[in-house]
Amino acid sequence: MDVHALGWIALIGIILVMITVDIVGHVKTPHAPTMREAAWWSVAYVAMALVFGVIVWFVWGSTYGGEYFAGYITEKSLSVDNLFVFVIIIAAFRVPRNYQQEVLLAGIVIAIVLRGVFIALGAAAIDNFSWVFYIFGAFLVWTAISQARQGVETVSEDEEYQENGFVRLVRRFMPVTEDYVGGKLVAKIDGRRMITPMLLAILAIGSADILFAVDSIPAIFGLTQEPYLVFAANAFSLLGLRQLYFLIDGLLEKLVYLHYGLAAILGFIGVKLIIHALHTNELGFINGGDEWHGLPEPGIAVSLVWIVGVLTITVLASIAKNKKDAREAEADQVSR
Repeated sequence: MDVHALGWIALIGIILVMITVDIVGHVKTPHAPTMREAAWWSVAYVAMALVFGVIVWFVWGSTYGGEYFAGYITEKSLSVDNLFVFVIIIAAFRVPRNYQQEVLLAGIVIAIVLRGVFIALGAAAIDNFSWVFYIFGAFLVWTAISQARQGVETVSEDEEYQENGFVRLVRRFMPVTEDYVGGKLVAKIDGRRMITPMLLAILAIGSADILFAVDSIPAIFGLTQEPYLVFAANAFSLLGLRQLYFLIDGLLEKLVYLHYGLAAILGFIGVKLIIHALHTNELGFINGGDEWHGLPEPGIAVSLVWIVGVLTITVLASIAKNKKDAREAEADQVSR
């Protein structure tokens, strides 16, 4: 895929415009968004991501267009799972609802920058070491098994948040105010400059994305090895997270089969990566260092159908389970 420098400039420009619109239109005037506002903006961000995919399709062809859409849908699905952690962090730091948009956006911007670094490192590793696909594939299969084991267990706002090492390090060297000081990140208290819990919450969300990237980056590299598409899919999926948070806040627990769906997607991509690694094998202790083509590698069309199909089944099964539980609860109350 030959991407001119203008293509990168245009993509980064779009991302900066979207962030600016968020800052000026939503964060600069702190408020708790309504469901209607969150819904409209969620639709707008998804629409922009889809339009970008259509442009990729027409400029670079259906193969790259399909890779982008498969990557975007996968990243969007994984980002929904990430919202569980965001809910815990927001609750643990008791972020006032009026300032939650600012905390989420700042954390997401940090995440985009970190993802860019990880993507660059991942692309360099793939270009120089084809065996890295074995590592990516094995890790995704292991992650899929872990997701499946979680099953219908979901986190709740009452679950205790364990601060990561980076946040603990900041607390150790920087004094933190006891309460929020409006929307300030740094405040001067009794002549002493201190950071506020708001800045700490932003750092918690931004640094937590390092863990999210560990499975999402290998997953999308299993669908496309084009850094341009990988970064675009990651950026568009992350930028829509703020609106998605307020849209489905309180509804996350209803996606009772989400972990199973993500496990099926990650497992499929993991196996796909291992097959790809076998097709380009250079390791002497595997098949004598020769390539092995005993199994066909699923194409992008198959991958896209699998991802969309699994997500559709996951949502429909979750809806059916919620309705069944509601009927059983109602019947139980009647019997009493």
